Order: sequence, then structure tokens, then C-alpha cells
Amino acid sequence: MSESHQLLHEHHNDDSDSEPEISPPERTTRLSPQPSPASSRPSSTSPGPDARPNGRPNGYTPKRQSSFAQPRPPGTPRTPNRVRFDDDPIRRSMNGNSGGDWIELEGDDYMDSNGYGEGQERVQRLPLLTGIEAPSVTVATEDFDPEEYLESARPRSGMRSAFMNMANSIIGAGIIGQPYAFRNAGLITGTVLLIGLTITVDWTIRLIVINSKLSGTDSFQATVEHCFGKSGLVAISLAQWLFAFGGMVAFCVIVGDTIPRVLDALFPSLADTNFLWLLTNRRAIIILLILGVSYPLSLYRDIAKLAKASGLALVSMSIIIVTVVTQAFRVPAESRGQLRGGILIHSGIFEAIGVISFAFVCHHNSLLIYGSLRKPTIDRFSRVTHYSTGISLVACLIMALSGYLTFGDKTLGNVLNNFPNDNLMVNIARMFFGLNMLTTLPLEAFVCREVMNNYWFPDEPYQPNRHLMFTTALVISAMSLSLLTCDLGVVFELFGATSACALAYILPPLCYIKLSKRSYQTYIAMVVVAFGCAVMAISVVKTMAKMGSNTPEGTSQCG
Repeated sequence: MSESHQLLHEHHNDDSDSEPEISPPERTTRLSPQPSPASSRPSSTSPGPDARPNGRPNGYTPKRQSSFAQPRPPGTPRTPNRVRFDDDPIRRSMNGNSGGDWIELEGDDYMDSNGYGEGQERVQRLPLLTGIEAPSVTVATEDFDPEEYLESARPRSGMRSAFMNMANSIIGAGIIGQPYAFRNAGLITGTVLLIGLTITVDWTIRLIVINSKLSGTDSFQATVEHCFGKSGLVAISLAQWLFAFGGMVAFCVIVGDTIPRVLDALFPSLADTNFLWLLTNRRAIIILLILGVSYPLSLYRDIAKLAKASGLALVSMSIIIVTVVTQAFRVPAESRGQLRGGILIHSGIFEAIGVISFAFVCHHNSLLIYGSLRKPTIDRFSRVTHYSTGISLVACLIMALSGYLTFGDKTLGNVLNNFPNDNLMVNIARMFFGLNMLTTLPLEAFVCREVMNNYWFPDEPYQPNRHLMFTTALVISAMSLSLLTCDLGVVFELFGATSACALAYILPPLCYIKLSKRSYQTYIAMVVVAFGCAVMAISVVKTMAKMGSNTPEGTSQCG
């Protein structure tokens, strides 16, 4: 007996004889019956008490052998009585014992058959289940999109595309306020804060993916709800809504800060022209452009329709950075401020943290970017996150140093407002930035609307009236708040201290503490949570006090 047979004999010593020896009924084909192969396992009979098989002593009973271990003639299958495959299988009737066998005919055979088949009791003349359409027929229409039916058909991105998506989501409107953050914190302290917060945000972005795997969920909201129930869902929904709504308010303020200045510089006579003077008025231009451009775009139900319009973002950010760096040397002396007292540390550290956090938060997109990778692994996503936050750090640091070293204590929340109105390159940057905000505001409105629908109407279908009501209320309220303030820095501080801190420093570490075992990383997470809560509380109090004062520092002149 070979070695393989011995192994099978040891592990399957009762494989065949434990089952009853019942020969299957004789199988037939469509034309004539075919006998089954004449290979059957030998019957096993117990030896008598005096028998001495193979020269063994009396009383010896041989072990039962598996059919795998028994010798067989060449060409004989190992399990002849178990599984058989015929070229033309004949299927048993579905009526049990009420009739004989039937044949399933293919093609046009059933149309040509006039009765029972030869040697058969009856023939199945029509195909079964004729009322069911094949899936290929059901979905193969003119509007068929395989991405809607197959997850594998959805477009996937490589490392470069994922890096561009994440970097674009980080380098947004918040980059314009980085010089103002340095003004609040001081040059050295602001640099340390920017680097330290970038490292912290990098960690918490990756933490969201880890939390998702630990909880078995596929979204940031579902993870927080899994950890903290209904209260967690309320917290994450409120944080996401406030962050998106704060972006809408900031974009409206930026539109009012940029477009009128550009039009006034290009067409100086507009201010003295009947009716057209409105194009140089800040509040009038906000109302006209937000209601005329952003509001119709916000009414789209599908966010994909805004993808082409959003492609302007990265170009405009690059133009702004280059403009601030190159035109800082041409600023007249009267527009420059002093750095005295703001080199090491300044009193507005907590407000600076809010401004920096507002620029770096992209946590609501992290799982989407992770899932878009062709090979979504933690290591590959970590590399994408490191590259994206690193490039964003360099861009924000260049912007902050160039702006603050130029304007010092006169730095405004929107650093472009520090430049003279007659600077052509700055006006080009303002125009790009303002137009970009007009097309980016609908994206934030989409987020706010989805949060509201998912919280209040999670299981209800789309309703046009509700869609119109939510969109109108969001755009009108954001526009109204932007008309009440022209200080972009205060907007960054307020919403950065609340929603951005919750999304970046509080909720991801809290979920990690809830889901993981105690380790040095959980203690780091506790420190980050405490830091986020302290920043949120102190920054909100100081920012509200600043908004309540009559002459807030750093406020641009409203036109």
C-alpha cells in the first residue's frame, strides 16, 4: 500500500462502509439506456471465528478500508457509485412519484417534438419558468451603467489620484487665513502650531479608517453611531453640518471681498453709473451672485454635476500662493505692519488653532478616498495621507510666512485684502478665488442638505419640495450671516473652534478609545481629546467676545 493510501486509510478508515451499500438506479440517455459502469466496491463479509485471513491469528478482524485506499483496475473512477456525469442528463420529474422521467429540450427542439421522446414516458415540451427575464435582459438598456450594479465596475484611483483628491480637499478656502493665524499666535508659535496640528490631523485622518475597520462600518457617521448610539449620531451630524455651513458663510464673505474690488479696479467709472454701481457694492454683489449663480447650482440633486466646476479650485489656490509670494515685495511701506511683539508668542493662540484646523479638516472625505484606491490597504492610505498633509503643510507655511512677514500686525483675515486695489496680478487672483467660491458653495450646501435628510428623513424617498425648502433655507441663511460680518478671520475662528475641532481632535480619538484595547496610543488619544475640548471651549468664548466688540482687530473694511 502506498504512502498516500496509508494516510487516507488512517484519516478515512470508515468513509465508505459507514454508508449503506445501495446501488443507484440505472441511468438512461435520450436515445437509449446506458448501463452504469460495472465497477462497484467489493462487499465486505466478516470472517468466521476460525478463519485466518492473510495468516493472521484467530479472532482478528480486519479494519474497514475506504474506497480511496482499495486497489482498482486502471481507468476505474475512485467513487463510481457516488457522482456520475452524463453528456445528456435526464432529469427526474418535479412531481415526485406521480410520473416518469422528462427531458429538457434546448433551442427549437421542443417546437419540433410531436410527443413523447423515444423510450420516454413523457417529454417536457416547454421551458420552465418562462415569465422570468434574465438579468442581462433586465439591465441591458440604453441607460445601463455597470457602475450602478457592480462594485468592481466603479472607477478606482491610483496613489497619485488619491493624493490629488485629498490635497485638494485640504488646500481650500482656509489657506487664505493662515497669515491671520500667525498674526494671532506669533511667528514662532504659529509655525510650531502649524507643524504640530498637521501631524495630529494626519494621525486622526488615518484613525478614521482604523475605527471603521474595528467597528465594521463604512462611514464616519456610522462609526460614531456604533460607538455612542443616538448621542453619537447627533454629535457627528451637528459637527459635519456646522463645518459645511461655516464653509458656506466663509465663501459668501470671500465673494464680497474679492469680486467688487476687481470690478472697481477694472472699471473705475462703475461707481458713478446708475444701477451699475451695485456691482462695486459688497452686499449687493453677494446677493446678486449668490442668488444668481450659487443658488441654482445648489439645487442640483446629484453632486457629480458639480465636478467640472470644482476643477477650478486647485488652479485658483496655486495662483493665490504665487501671487502672495511674488507681490509681497511690491507692497508700499504704508501698507506694511510691524512684527514687534509678535515674533515669539501672541495672545490669540486658541483663535489661531481654530483657523489652522478649519484649513486642514478633510475627515469627512477620508473613507471615500480610502475606498477609491485600487488596492485599499492601511499602508497605501497612510502614504497618501502623509504626502497630502505634507504638501498642504508646505503650501500653508509659504502662504503664512509670506503674508505675515509682509503685513505684520495689519494682517487681515483675507490676506488678499491687504494688497492695493490697483495690483493687476492680485486682482486676477481675487477674481479666480471669488469665482471658485461661487462654484464651491453648492458642494457645502449638498453636505448640509444630506446631513439633514439622513438625520430627519433617513428612510424616506426623495421629495422635490423638501429638497427645494432645505436648499433655499441654507443658502439664504448663509448669505444673511455673510452680510452681517465682513471679517473672514472671525468666521474661520468660530467654525474652526467648534466643528473642525470636533471632527479632527475629539470624535476620531474618542471612537478609537471606545473600540481598542488600552495601549500607549489610547493614552495619546485621550490627550488629543482633552486638547480638542479645551481649544473648543476657550476659542468659542474669546471669538464670541471679539464679535460682540465694536472694533474687532483685524477686521477688513466692509464696502
